[in-house]
Amino acid sequence: MLDSLRNAAQSWLAKLLLGMLAISFVAWGVGDVFRQGFTGNSAISSGDSSVSPIEYRLAYNRQLQIYQQQLNQRLTREQAKGIGIDGQVMAQLTAGIVLDEQSRKMKLGLSRERLANLTAEDPAFKDASGAFSRSAFDGVLRNAGMRSEDYLKSRGQIAIRQQVVESVTDGVNAPDAYLSALVIHSGESRDVDYIALPVSIVQPLPEPTEAELKTFYDERKQSYKAPEYRKFSFVSLTPEGIANSAAVDDATVKADYDKNIARYTKNETRRIDQLVFATRDAALAAKAKLASGATFDEIVTAEKKSPADVSLGDLQKKDLPDAKVADAAFQLAAGAVSDVIDGAFGPVLIRVSAITPESVQSFDSVKEQIRKDIAVNEANEVLLESHDAYEDARGGGDNMEAAAKEAKLKMVIVEAVDIAGLKPDGAKVEGLPESAELLPALFATEPAIENTPLNLGSNGFLWYEVVSVTAERERPVKEIKAKLTADWKTAKGAELLAAKAADTAKQAKDGKSLDELAAALKLEKATKRGLKRDTDDADLDAATVEAAFGGGKGHIAVSAGGSGETQYVMKVAETYEPTDKSPAAIADDLKTRANSAVSDDLLDQLVSRLQGEFPVTVNQALIERALAN
Repeated sequence: MLDSLRNAAQSWLAKLLLGMLAISFVAWGVGDVFRQGFTGNSAISSGDSSVSPIEYRLAYNRQLQIYQQQLNQRLTREQAKGIGIDGQVMAQLTAGIVLDEQSRKMKLGLSRERLANLTAEDPAFKDASGAFSRSAFDGVLRNAGMRSEDYLKSRGQIAIRQQVVESVTDGVNAPDAYLSALVIHSGESRDVDYIALPVSIVQPLPEPTEAELKTFYDERKQSYKAPEYRKFSFVSLTPEGIANSAAVDDATVKADYDKNIARYTKNETRRIDQLVFATRDAALAAKAKLASGATFDEIVTAEKKSPADVSLGDLQKKDLPDAKVADAAFQLAAGAVSDVIDGAFGPVLIRVSAITPESVQSFDSVKEQIRKDIAVNEANEVLLESHDAYEDARGGGDNMEAAAKEAKLKMVIVEAVDIAGLKPDGAKVEGLPESAELLPALFATEPAIENTPLNLGSNGFLWYEVVSVTAERERPVKEIKAKLTADWKTAKGAELLAAKAADTAKQAKDGKSLDELAAALKLEKATKRGLKRDTDDADLDAATVEAAFGGGKGHIAVSAGGSGETQYVMKVAETYEPTDKSPAAIADDLKTRANSAVSDDLLDQLVSRLQGEFPVTVNQALIERALAN
């Protein structure tokens, strides 16, 4: 898993996105970092461009939290260094400042109008309708502890940097020879014979001795530790949380219902078939046949059309772009066929096969939802008052509980939670606010510290405070003996099964057929035909399919099944290359990835060259200070 995370962080898309300081401020907050008091000096610098200790720590914390969320555990500084987070952050920020130097050399700029448009397009600042909201903009930045001018400066820096990137990558495509090789690689198929060896063939397993259990435990001691738990309290503020539906009277609800009756009205729909003719005479002839007893379906068949060809589906009148067809269709009775209509695409006959009348949801069926919606809208208007009441109380010296009471909010206490959101008994902690940042933030702070609130939704707030910490501890063998024994048996079974599969593969390489080997094991040989590298097979997992492509015809491979309870011994019976090997045969998504890979390579080369042109200075002592605080 760590390898895949490292690889994902190396792509230029990741580098550029992770280098966008404005977006990181909004997503992660800067309040705590600003309170550390770093001023002056640069952690990384090149020419007139630099990265401050604050910016370095923000980028580092953001990358650290991404890994912690992926792994569902808190990482120490040493673990983070082992994964390579230090190097990744350094590469991202260094790339950013040399791109800034290049843009300065090229005298690139950004108009105020373009900067305003980019800000308006940021999804963090949009309201429920998808439009830019100034109140959302102010609220998000206030919650992040960031001034609007700082955001705009950083957002402009990103856009200018992107101009340099796009000048290198726009219009860049992979060469045809590379695309042809990808076509062959992705299009190759194989017939594969295999034996699936279940774990049952090495069972029953003996009970482990005390010494074996102790050795097994010692080798995996870290995985059996009781994790760190944290007791914490939180106060959430959302429009839904403070909405008071009981205060909305029936008259207000009824007035809203009447005003927005169209919202609760489902217009009449009709299932319409439209048969278009080449000439009006042909349409009139068909209409005459209908009058003589022919059916509409018979006419459709005679015109060499299928029901799917003539079906328009269930439509409202406004959905029909041709006004003549719409008027005629919505005057017919169910099952009736129109006269010949001179439609926009030629003469047509229309049949209405079913009618769904207009329906209106009753007031009683929607009144409670309307009441709730009105209450939430009203709560939106006073939400910032509640926010300010809470913050004022904390600023005046009140603790969380007293401040929550002052703002008429509820404080909740969670007795124990680990980084994965679980209680000590392994059950999920219920009722946690829906915030992806909460758990990582909890495990990045210390007890009795007033933390910057997190965002909840588009305009909510979440204050949290750690009460106490229960450190991780080693569990003695006797405490986890049942689980330890079960895990030992699983591992022992997998070990014996792997040895059995390896021996079976050796016999196959020595000349025995899979039929003979399967018979000796009282199993059956199976065959997969037309297997491709990207096959999503019901029997063979992705790793097993990949193993089947490890050699040419006659190749023998062994692979563990995804569950760990099956081993596959395979032999490639036949291989087939695609008929069309030209670049034109490549799949669109594969071509897109190939082009992106070429762009990434060019960007890597650009940054490498720029680092030679604009030497980068790193103040390691200042970086260590920033990370130590």
